[in-house]
Amino acid sequence: MSAVTDKKPRLTTSAMIASIASEGQRTRSAPFGHALVAEAEKRQNIVGMSADLSKYTDLHIFGNAFPKRFFQMGMAEQLLMGAAGGMAKEGFIPFATTYAVFATRRAYDFIHQVIAEENLNVKICAALPGLTTGYGPSHQATEDIALMRGIPGLTIVDPCDALDTEQAVAAIAAHNGPVYMRLLRGNVPVVLDEYNYQFELGKAKLLRDGRDVLIVSSGIMTMRALEAAQQLDDGSASVGVLHVPTIKPLDEATIIEQCKRPGRLVIVAENHSCVGGLGEAVATALMRARVMPEFRQVALPDQFLDAGALPTLHDRYGISTSSIVDNIKHWLK
Repeated sequence: MSAVTDKKPRLTTSAMIASIASEGQRTRSAPFGHALVAEAEKRQNIVGMSADLSKYTDLHIFGNAFPKRFFQMGMAEQLLMGAAGGMAKEGFIPFATTYAVFATRRAYDFIHQVIAEENLNVKICAALPGLTTGYGPSHQATEDIALMRGIPGLTIVDPCDALDTEQAVAAIAAHNGPVYMRLLRGNVPVVLDEYNYQFELGKAKLLRDGRDVLIVSSGIMTMRALEAAQQLDDGSASVGVLHVPTIKPLDEATIIEQCKRPGRLVIVAENHSCVGGLGEAVATALMRARVMPEFRQVALPDQFLDAGALPTLHDRYGISTSSIVDNIKHWLK
């Protein structure tokens, strides 16, 4: 007996780091690097700093444009953060880039003591946040927001797409104070231009309304939430999406206003551990306000994740579009 099955395309090693955009999806190359160059043309005190990863954070575009304002600190993330603090004390606006695991786990004390405690104007832009690499726990920053939320006075930004990233660069450059921004690099999807979107620091934006479900999301999960909402438009459910690009300070007023509408399932979707991220921040805000909707969470599990191709891992850990669709259908039954 034989069976005919549909074969999925064989995934290559590149799928471990380059699978955020769906096949055929519109993308923009290196939005962070190009946006920083544009901002640096207006602000002469912007400098770029890297810990031997400028090519992999798109900061090399800035380095090529402004070689005298680019500083390669080598494989020493603590030195990167300490030097960035010193540059800020001299009136510069350092954009310090590395991978999110190295910024948060390896250099945490330097960010806490050197930068945040003195409220220095340093912008930490960290690539490969959450599950955006398949190289296993050593490179998967699944707990970065939980760590950084605990630092007083630190602004945290989690952009959705290329447009969000570009607009956020200008906003955090204008903001006086330390910022941690999750960085999308390489060929980044373009999604939000279809929703008349404008990034505002500290503001959540309702991208689409829905009668049955409200998804409160940040980062790439907003893109997934919009895809899921469109698929469920077949009559399965009417789904609204509230994009929360600023995790801290959280726009509690908008979130509470949207979540208190009766009769809707509220789902928080995040590319982060279920511990200490947007989900818990939203749940806490709702509890304080005594707003008690039916509540679910789409997030990464509280465990060390596997290595592998990103499409496979996103399905395995429930943050793919198809997983969101299946869960919503299940939860609404």
